[in-house]
Amino acid sequence: MQNQQTKYSLYIALIGSLFFIPFLGGVHLFDWDEINFAEITREMMINKQYFRVYVNFLPFWEKPPFFFWMQLLAMKAFGVGEFAARLPNALYGVATLVLIYNIGCKLYNHRFGLIWTLAYFGSVLPFLYFKSGIIDPIFNFFIFLGIYLFILFYWKKDQFEGIELKKSKWTYLILAGIAIGIGILTKGQVAYLISILTMFVYWVYQRFRFYVNVPQFLLFTIAAAAVTFTWYGLEYLQNGPWFIQEFNKYQYRLFSTPDAGHKGFPGYHFAVLLVGCFPASIFAIRSFFKLNTEGEHPYQKDFRLWMKFLFWVVLILFTIVKSKIVHYSSMCYFPLTYLAAFVIYKMIAGDIKLNNWMRGGLIGIASLYILVVVAMPIIGQNASQLAPLFDDPFAVANLEAEVKWTGLEIIPGLLLLAILIFSIRNFNRQNWNRGLAILFGGTAIFVMLTLIFFIKRIEGYSQRAAIEFFESKKEEDCYVVSHGYKTYASLFYGKKQPIQKEIEMNDKEAWKQWCLTGDIDKEVYVITKIHRVPELDPYQDLTEVYNKNGFVVFKRSPD
Repeated sequence: MQNQQTKYSLYIALIGSLFFIPFLGGVHLFDWDEINFAEITREMMINKQYFRVYVNFLPFWEKPPFFFWMQLLAMKAFGVGEFAARLPNALYGVATLVLIYNIGCKLYNHRFGLIWTLAYFGSVLPFLYFKSGIIDPIFNFFIFLGIYLFILFYWKKDQFEGIELKKSKWTYLILAGIAIGIGILTKGQVAYLISILTMFVYWVYQRFRFYVNVPQFLLFTIAAAAVTFTWYGLEYLQNGPWFIQEFNKYQYRLFSTPDAGHKGFPGYHFAVLLVGCFPASIFAIRSFFKLNTEGEHPYQKDFRLWMKFLFWVVLILFTIVKSKIVHYSSMCYFPLTYLAAFVIYKMIAGDIKLNNWMRGGLIGIASLYILVVVAMPIIGQNASQLAPLFDDPFAVANLEAEVKWTGLEIIPGLLLLAILIFSIRNFNRQNWNRGLAILFGGTAIFVMLTLIFFIKRIEGYSQRAAIEFFESKKEEDCYVVSHGYKTYASLFYGKKQPIQKEIEMNDKEAWKQWCLTGDIDKEVYVITKIHRVPELDPYQDLTEVYNKNGFVVFKRSPD
């Protein structure tokens, strides 16, 4: 059994690498998050300050540094660019697949491990995020690992039968705390919050029985705190409390107010998970209804409870949070794909049937993806005719981008249609192995092909014109500022260097006003969106030098 697990772990790592690593550098990073984080790492390399985070060479207290350390290693190995910025997530994607396969084998058997791995690998958003340069895949990895290790501690302590746990309960507990500590260092205290809320819900379920005593819980917390001290403590000792205080204020503000205009309806994350985690989400829904669990070990039933509690804790927590951003609920991908795997496992055993509403769910959401993928090249080929339908001048100008559509872009949509037909046909014939391979493996190929066919074209409309301008100025000694919109692309793609001007370090708005009206010592370029151009009319010494796809640039020269 152990040799089989090792062999399949290597196979999974190889397949994950073949899907996650290629084409990482094939398209520019996207504003805001991808470019923001890559710019932090670039400035970390320039400043050689590895404990304090900077953007635009100003203190940036919104994120702790662990993710940027990962990017830093990649950029030192492969250079500053898109590939290195996204590589950490691709590697953690491989690690995630190997982890859940081995957990699945431990909980049930080799088949369950493969089903869970396939469900995660072959669902849309879980796959897509490992091709990105955002923080959440690594953040979620350590939260899940910490909760899983805590569960093993509890099972060891209470001597659950039927599962082999070789380490001592204290080892599992300390390792759990360390994993959560790394999660805190990756994105903040919400890693600890998610873990303790899940533990609290389990405590309520246990009718307030202290399944973990106070000293054990304190040890878990101390282990997490000891890891975070590598940043919190050293930052405090070196620079005082200011940066940490601002970081904590931001974490509170993120939960209490809509951040950066990211608002959404109350069911936002339900919809994101239902559509974004297709096809696993359809199977996972069935797990919340009555199930035949006869013959299961207590630890198997217990783990499923933990996964359900984790799912609802994350979903409800980020439904309450005012900011609505797609990746906030991405921690649900672990329990959701586990629950999907459990339902599929029971289907193969004959305990659950693929009923009509599940078929309908697969057909409905797949049809939505097919419709969008097939419609986009048709829309792209007729973009000029659609312009009169938009009231937004910036959107109309975006549609003027020179993006070539061949019509072949419908191939991923046709592929998904074939995947849907053949997988359901195999399910109806009880040919589960082939049906699952077609559905989840095919969906992974669908996502990969969709990225190849669409991502550059989408970027061509949304931001490429601005990035091309920033890249054209990376060798010029000049100032570049934005007006009326927020961007990090000017910093990363303009290769901005530190500027020794006190006004910039103290007040960003004052810095922009100085660039527009002050006694400048070099050329200033002001980029804005086409509908914000009239706001710059009062500045008479600005000259338009660039106008493309909705982005307009003005130049101001020193006297």
